[in-house]
Amino acid sequence: MSKFTDQQYLTTDQYKDASNLDARLEIHKRFSANPYGWFNWIFDTLAKLPKDANVLELGSGSGALWLNIADRIPSNWNITLSDLSQGMLDAAWRNLVVTGRNFKFEQIDAQSIPYKDETFDIVIANHMIYHVPDRSKALSEVKRVLKRGGHLIATTVGESHMKELTDWLQRVDNDNDFSPFILPFTLENGMEQLENVFSKVTVLRYEDSLQVTDIDLLIAYLRSAIRASEVSEDELAKVKTDLEKEIKQNGKIFITKDSGLFEALK
Repeated sequence: MSKFTDQQYLTTDQYKDASNLDARLEIHKRFSANPYGWFNWIFDTLAKLPKDANVLELGSGSGALWLNIADRIPSNWNITLSDLSQGMLDAAWRNLVVTGRNFKFEQIDAQSIPYKDETFDIVIANHMIYHVPDRSKALSEVKRVLKRGGHLIATTVGESHMKELTDWLQRVDNDNDFSPFILPFTLENGMEQLENVFSKVTVLRYEDSLQVTDIDLLIAYLRSAIRASEVSEDELAKVKTDLEKEIKQNGKIFITKDSGLFEALK
């Protein structure tokens, strides 16, 4: 089983707490070129919900979405944040308690959502469906708990996302495939999976890139990744040397971002 869908590995290693996710979020927070912001862009899709919407987020991680748009959330929304990892839920609670909002936190496997049919106006799955072993079952569960006319917002990455980092890793380690093509739910292959369950699916891409000036932060990003165990410290040192050369020559390191969302209507 791939580590991307190995629930034991995900809950006891990669996402046992928020440290790996935080390392990856930090580089986007500091060096993203688009000033509007990923989380604001996602919320623009949610803003058309009714004022008393019932909201479920699957794989909410450290609660970064809600922390970043706390001042935009309608006061009457009923929001349940869920994750397979209790450690991530603990991090989300710590991050969001300062907002004063009454979030509900619940440990949930997306393949078996413990709610009645037609409970939620919207289900959000932010960069998490590619971690689900049985995506067809999870998507059917999402459709079941959505109200008639409700919708799923599923964000993910495309095949060119962070391709420069992939190239650097591939140069120092030809024995492993670091390509995002191996992800089981991307902007390229997610449409077909969603259309097997939902009647209407649209896709939007978020225009952005990274222009990084902190090499140590990039190395921390690489160390936090799921495939980090496949890269030795010697190989990472070689990558760092390449990065140092590039930043000396260009003053910054350009990295492609390719992210977006699917909106699927019930």
